[in-house]
Amino acid sequence: MRRRPVVVAPRRGPNLLGAAATTAVVVGTASVVGNAMSGSAQQKQAAAAQQQAAAAAQQQAALDAAGQQAVAEYQAQEAAAAQQQALLDQQAALQAQVAQLQAQQAAAPAAPAAAQPDKITQLKELAALKDAGILTEAEFNAEKARILAS
Repeated sequence: MRRRPVVVAPRRGPNLLGAAATTAVVVGTASVVGNAMSGSAQQKQAAAAQQQAAAAAQQQAALDAAGQQAVAEYQAQEAAAAQQQALLDQQAALQAQVAQLQAQQAAAPAAPAAAQPDKITQLKELAALKDAGILTEAEFNAEKARILAS
């Protein structure tokens, strides 16, 4: 009896072991590429975060400088206002002194005017003494000159 030859069907596609190996290679490559990509993305994100932090620090420094400048300007304005108030106070004190001096000057001429009735009274008494014959004409003139000279 003769054996019949075994007919093996021709293969159609890869075998199971080959398919598993191909899948493993593809998965390994994908994971290496993915890790490289994610590492690159992480580096980019870290660089972007550093840039943002630097920009935020720079903005904060600018705000701090502006705040310090505003404080300095405010203090300068306060000092100028205090100096102006001091000058106004000095001016008011000087005006009060001027007013006081003017009042004294106005009162000073009034004092001689009050003394004048004294002179007039003395001259009237002197004339009464002359009319009464107590004083001579020379004595009268001498006393009158003395009263008017004083």
